[in-house]
Amino acid sequence: MTSIATTGHPEHASPTPRPGVPRVLYGPVICGAVVGVIQAASPLGFWWLAPRTVYALGLVLIAAVYIGFSVADGRGRVIAIESIVAGFFVVVAAAGVSGSAWLIVLGLAGHGLKDLWQHRTHFVRNTRWWPPFCATVDWVVAAILAGALLMGVSPA
Repeated sequence: MTSIATTGHPEHASPTPRPGVPRVLYGPVICGAVVGVIQAASPLGFWWLAPRTVYALGLVLIAAVYIGFSVADGRGRVIAIESIVAGFFVVVAAAGVSGSAWLIVLGLAGHGLKDLWQHRTHFVRNTRWWPPFCATVDWVVAAILAGALLMGVSPA
């Protein structure tokens, strides 16, 4: 049986989390969905670049944010690991520019999984709202791009 904790307003009710299971943060997830749709449309704002390049730059930017969080965290081990992970996503994004567009989709989906892991483990401190937001952005963009690719629309 799940207990409900409220802040006085039923619309703010959320299940009380079980130990070891992170609570869903609905605000960041909703905002992430909106930003994901905007990011999927972002090549329209950078008309002089190939859409695939814009998506690759977005993946690199998203991955690099955790470097900033790790610096704020201050632990050298965390900074090193997050920098290596961000470097991996840079390589995937670069390969996606000249290779298959599916690499961008896989990079975004993979980064969403990394966000989910971060939300569960709190490896980088003080990122409570960011992982659900970022995972949602990643997965919305990945889903939209995958849908476009499956329909035969390839970002050139």
